[in-house]
Order: sequence, then structure tokens, then C-alpha cells
Amino acid sequence: MASKVIPALLLLGFLVIVMLSFHPTPLQSVALRVLPPKVKSGANPELKKYWMVFLRKGPHRNQDSTVAAKIQEGHLANIRLLADAGKILVAGPFDNDEDLRGIFIMNCKDSLEAVSLVNTDPAVKAGRLIFDIKAWWTVKNAVFK
Repeated sequence: MASKVIPALLLLGFLVIVMLSFHPTPLQSVALRVLPPKVKSGANPELKKYWMVFLRKGPHRNQDSTVAAKIQEGHLANIRLLADAGKILVAGPFDNDEDLRGIFIMNCKDSLEAVSLVNTDPAVKAGRLIFDIKAWWTVKNAVFK
């Protein structure tokens, strides 16, 4: 009986020491390090605002395959053009056939510029895609060069 009590007491003592030495970081402190503060643009030189564009299926997707292929070709050419201009940093489709089709992450001065550039996309013009744009903050140059 004593041979089982001693290891159990040692284990209990170890667990008490671990629990007493553990100092969790308050959740608010973690959020302040991870989430961008609500600051005016340019007020925090560590953060940069990008524009996340969510591309969704549009209401006009009934083109024949030849027309749809031509629209897709124009869509990809427009992405390359905007990427070469430094406006699209990341672009790509999702691996599914759901409503949400793909994303762009754009480097624009404001949402108006992002909207005007996305509206140049042939798939958007044809109504095959629609989009939503959200401001997205990240550490400057942390992800994109």
C-alpha cells in the first residue's frame, strides 16, 4: 500500500508546483499584441492596411463554355496586370464549387481605389463574379514584400 502512496504523493506535489508556477497571460493582453488598434491610417508605423477582396459567384453565370472561357482568360490577364502594377499581392481561387470563389489581397490607398480596380475585372463586368471588400491590417511588410 505504501508503495502506491509515495508515487501518488510525488505526482501530486509535481502537479501543485506546475500549477503554482503557471502564470497565464490575460486574454486582453494577448488581444492587444495580435489585433491592430483602432488608429487612424499611418498613426502606427508597424501596421499597414491592405484590402481583402472576397470574390463570390455572380448572378450571370449562364454564358456558354466559349464565352465563359474568354471571360476567365480576361480575368486572369487582369489579375496579372494588377499584380505587375503592385496592386494585387495575392490572388487565388478556393478549392470548392461553393458561393465563395476566391480572394485578392490588394495594396491600395483606400477602398475606393480597390473597388475601382476590381471593377476592371472582366468576370466582374460580366456578372460572373461579385465581390465584398474588407480592410485588413497586418504588420507592415511581414507577409508581402
